[in-house]
Amino acid sequence: MAKIPSGLHSQMNAMSNDEPIPVIVRRKQGFFRAQALPMVTDVEHSFQLFPGEAVKVTAAEIDELSRQEGVDQIWPDLPVHTWLDTSAPIIAAPKVWALGIKGAGVKVAIVDTGIDSAHPDFAGRIMATKSFVSSSAQDDNGHGTHVASIVAGSGAKSNGKYVGVAPEASLYVAKVLRADGGGSMSGVMAGIEWAVLEQNVQVINLSLGGSGSCDGTDALSVMCDEAVTQMGVVICVAAGNTGPGERTVGSPGCAHLVITVGAMDDSSRIASFSSRGPTADGRVKPDIVFPGVNIVAAQAAGTQMGQVVAPGYVAANGTSMATPHASGVAALMLQANPNLTTDQVKAKMLAGAVNLGAPANDQGVGRGDALKAYEQATATPIPTPTPPTPTPPTPTPLPPTPTPPTPPPPDTKPAEPQGCLAALFSAARKRG
Repeated sequence: MAKIPSGLHSQMNAMSNDEPIPVIVRRKQGFFRAQALPMVTDVEHSFQLFPGEAVKVTAAEIDELSRQEGVDQIWPDLPVHTWLDTSAPIIAAPKVWALGIKGAGVKVAIVDTGIDSAHPDFAGRIMATKSFVSSSAQDDNGHGTHVASIVAGSGAKSNGKYVGVAPEASLYVAKVLRADGGGSMSGVMAGIEWAVLEQNVQVINLSLGGSGSCDGTDALSVMCDEAVTQMGVVICVAAGNTGPGERTVGSPGCAHLVITVGAMDDSSRIASFSSRGPTADGRVKPDIVFPGVNIVAAQAAGTQMGQVVAPGYVAANGTSMATPHASGVAALMLQANPNLTTDQVKAKMLAGAVNLGAPANDQGVGRGDALKAYEQATATPIPTPTPPTPTPPTPTPLPPTPTPPTPPPPDTKPAEPQGCLAALFSAARKRG
């Protein structure tokens, strides 16, 4: 049956008749829940970006649902998890900060394991929180706090040493993953809807995903694309950590309209763990890469994720760490030019990337660059400063006229990317 994907068919055949299976049902437009799902009484989540519900039903009930006129599609509600790994960083934000652009006023959602709201690096900028897996959005894993810090940490606890990409952005936190880092597609979808429909965020960071190659037709990918088209939200998604093999980008990294982010190390090499394309339907993914190895950012109190490098800060690796760099750059772009559309943010961020010479399905267009993205967003190239020419001294009879000093030549050394956290990611800190 076309309404049931083959993977769900296999799951149905493997389950006993009375064992509940979590699924996401999309209704046809114009059909109410009671009409389309008359046999369903308990609903986990109801969605608005497309008409649908997350429910737990038996294999027989799934079969019955597929015969309902008002049912359009039935997807498995698959597990998702954080994208952490074990491996290296850098991009150019301090030059953008020097222009007065630090993400102020831009609303960024962190859909993850929650946040340590007491960490000084977020003081005054956590605007709203909601948990979809527990009674509190407090981070009991550490992943969400680390991700939020890469996007928008102020570095207050480190006296300005560990600063995020957009340190003045406003944060909206949806806790959709448990303490073990796991969760469900439907929970992530509910977090996305809360962020876009109730909080009107402009950027969403998804440093999470499911395993296995995908083609963008799964429920979570469809929801992401709907959020982009309907609400004009920029969504940055981790490619995954199941590289270096090809066709390893999972959902929602395979969604069509998101910015899918791979990871690179401090030598501008694609991290071995970073998932590669193409997608199951043959599209190039990831779209771009950012630093994702040995990234230092805030530690949630009482958690053990990452390697402690200083009080309140840990180092971690993964496309989970690369993705918030992209979200932070998007926030800088939107502060610089609030009129940018979602398509323009993606296109201009990619246009400013530096080609690393790796295959497209490893690097996308290359390494993201905050300054070049800013220039693309504002159509204002930043000129390279020229050293001033010294004035020759006035000749005098005695002693003999000195030879005017030769002006120093202009600095022709190519600008190295400064890393979104230039102070943050010096080689000494990364190794010590």
